[in-house]
Amino acid sequence: MKIFHQMLLTTVTATLLFSCNIALAKTEPQTWQNTTVAVTPVYQTDPTINLTIEQIMADPDWLGRTPENPFWGADGSHVFYQQKRPGSEVRDWFKRPLNANDNGVAVPLSQLHQMGSANVQFSADRQWQTWVFEGNIFVRNAQGEIIQITRSNITHSDPHFLSDNRLVYRQGWTYFSTDLATGLSSELISLKTEEKPKAPAAPSGYLAQEQQKLIGFVAKSQRDKREQHQAETALRAANPSLAPVAAYFGKDQQIVDASISPKADYLLVAVRKAKPRNEKDIMPNYITETGDIAAEPVRWRVNDFKPEPQRLILVSLTDGSQYPLSYTSLPGYNEDVLAEVKAENAKAKGEKYKSDKIIRDIGLMTDWYWSQSAMRWHSSGEQVAIMLKAFDNKDRWIATIDFEKKALVPQHRLHDTAWVNYAFNDFGWFNNSNTLYFLSEESGYSHLYSKALSGRKAEKLTRGTFEVSDPTLTVDDNYLYFKANVSHPGVYEVYRLNLTTKDTEQLTSLGGMTDFTLSADEQKLLLTHSTNLMPEDLYLMAASPNAEVVRLTDTVSAEFKQLPLVAPQIVAVPSSHTKQPVFSKVYYPADYQQGEPRRAVIFNHGAGYLQNSDLGWSGYFREFLFHNLLAQQGYVVMDMDYRASKGYGRDWRTAIYRQMGTPEIEDLADGVNWLVENANVDRKRIGTYGGSYGGFMTFMALFKQPELFQAGAALRPVSDWAYYNHPYTSNILNTPDIDPIAYERSSPIYFSQGLQKPLLINAPMVDDNVFFQDVVRLVQRLIEQEKQDFETAIYPVEPHGFRQPSSWLDEYRRIYKLFEENL
Repeated sequence: MKIFHQMLLTTVTATLLFSCNIALAKTEPQTWQNTTVAVTPVYQTDPTINLTIEQIMADPDWLGRTPENPFWGADGSHVFYQQKRPGSEVRDWFKRPLNANDNGVAVPLSQLHQMGSANVQFSADRQWQTWVFEGNIFVRNAQGEIIQITRSNITHSDPHFLSDNRLVYRQGWTYFSTDLATGLSSELISLKTEEKPKAPAAPSGYLAQEQQKLIGFVAKSQRDKREQHQAETALRAANPSLAPVAAYFGKDQQIVDASISPKADYLLVAVRKAKPRNEKDIMPNYITETGDIAAEPVRWRVNDFKPEPQRLILVSLTDGSQYPLSYTSLPGYNEDVLAEVKAENAKAKGEKYKSDKIIRDIGLMTDWYWSQSAMRWHSSGEQVAIMLKAFDNKDRWIATIDFEKKALVPQHRLHDTAWVNYAFNDFGWFNNSNTLYFLSEESGYSHLYSKALSGRKAEKLTRGTFEVSDPTLTVDDNYLYFKANVSHPGVYEVYRLNLTTKDTEQLTSLGGMTDFTLSADEQKLLLTHSTNLMPEDLYLMAASPNAEVVRLTDTVSAEFKQLPLVAPQIVAVPSSHTKQPVFSKVYYPADYQQGEPRRAVIFNHGAGYLQNSDLGWSGYFREFLFHNLLAQQGYVVMDMDYRASKGYGRDWRTAIYRQMGTPEIEDLADGVNWLVENANVDRKRIGTYGGSYGGFMTFMALFKQPELFQAGAALRPVSDWAYYNHPYTSNILNTPDIDPIAYERSSPIYFSQGLQKPLLINAPMVDDNVFFQDVVRLVQRLIEQEKQDFETAIYPVEPHGFRQPSSWLDEYRRIYKLFEENL
């Protein structure tokens, strides 16, 4: 077994670049250092190898098959993880004992149900565990015995324990409990989206009444139905062996989520009106098994989507009573938060908008990075916390319930004039007090807070210009473990907060990207670690400072380890528009300062809200290798975390509010200037490319600043934000009916007349994220504007993320050709 001390696993070298204040929020002490950093290679490479596009774009199995979805085994002596089969999308499970000397062994199919799972749930006394395998429920007792609770082809979900150690789970929206001592399985409640059955009543109207009088058979049938209903009602009320009456919420309703109290006395339910699918939203699929054109259903466009407010209902499991919970106690529930936006748009139409109090649409918070619910019960069952958000994206609330008054009690409000983040919303209860902990960006960065129900204000637990994520609380409430980029925005390490002293301890010093999972006994950390030059593998350490790190898996291929890859340097590019620099990866060719000025390419990452200039292994691994290929051939390559990117705080994220494509292109211009001034780059030989949001940026750069780049490739690009989805777009641009100014200011199709330089547009045709329609409309616009310097490549079988190596190869051959011919 190979043991790595933390500072020897990967080395981060740093050279001071310049000094400036990069704190965005005055309340936060500066922690980031303005340095140029890069990881040091840890493999013996072969400098004679030349990268080829064919190799880079081949099936990525040649890189190695990294561990996926790792989790701790029940007793903490081993871990489980998945690994992709060579040449297949099928994943197999592996077991890796901590004291072994290899990557582990495959788990036999006959034993998969015994593994447990990453989201295993514990009983209050920690003696029982429960999990789901293939839709069935299993438990493990203190002796390690595994008991199967359900054996069915019907999916069961959400198993956990009540405070009396009964197991509870649901099938659809019917909740069951199992007494593990007696084996009795009971239905607790069934949630129905239909009208509540009523006692039979005689038909109304003259003819019906005469029928009752004249025809004895009809009168007796009606009497029998009433008596049968009365008998069934009496039996259910008197006999405790029968299941309780269902809870009915009305027809045409949809259950959003529900959560049962640990005492099984209440159920909290969120419902909304069910919406039929928009029949206009289809995507033609031209390559099918039958040879016919298939019309695939796809998501709503933001232009068409109308949110349905959610009703929050407290249901008594004692008598079935339902108590609607009003949102009117939430501060700001009726504020016209978009008044200024509406006034600006009204003025543009020659109208005047008069602001007034409005009832905002409110519902449960949805965090794109969550595995938890927005409804969190305290383990005692005495309290529940609910995280709510307004559908205008400007407010997030945490509320509890006054069970006597059946009313919401606001505990915390996070208001953002741009939009509340769809990350950094983790929250929960301390185990031994009526105190909440949660993440909030209110200071400008994601930090930990606590809020006692008896207190008026929340207490801030962490401080600095860094982002806290993945908080994990210990059972005794002594520590909160978390991940954060404290020392540098691109370096993520594991920390823990001592909740007694309020001191923070750094646990890892590995450089790169490190994620963690705390073992059930809270004594060990399972780490997933990577660097720019080293894909993810699993590591182990004790859950304490200065502990040694043990490598558990080594799944990187020998072929990859031989590649003479260039580690990009992370540089802080001074910004012309903000105090904070733009952190960027730069790939330098050998002797780049020698000879004539070099060619350069700036890559634009996708998603907008994504961080790519960090020191971990990138999801853009093909691009990483392609950039190495370009560097081998003398190009300088830059990859910027432009404004909107994740990892740099709230102000960096929201800089694009109502003006997508403006701050980002300003940052690209600063990148061009930096390359010219610092990397021996010829200003007239710089190109750009990117996919998805990066494709949108390529459009905006070439259309709005045609002198900036000499050529660009836009891959699966957005051309008109009114055609994109609601959850993402409405955060940043509001909605087209309210804020058309923002959409016209931010959509490339309105600026296409500015195209002057060669443009390559690559478009997958079965893209259910950015519709092929985006490219079709823009191409027609360019044709009508009589533009000549553009080409379009289509990919008939590809979705948003390409799957076929042949498609990847074709795409990047075209990109390479574009740069070779124009730079």
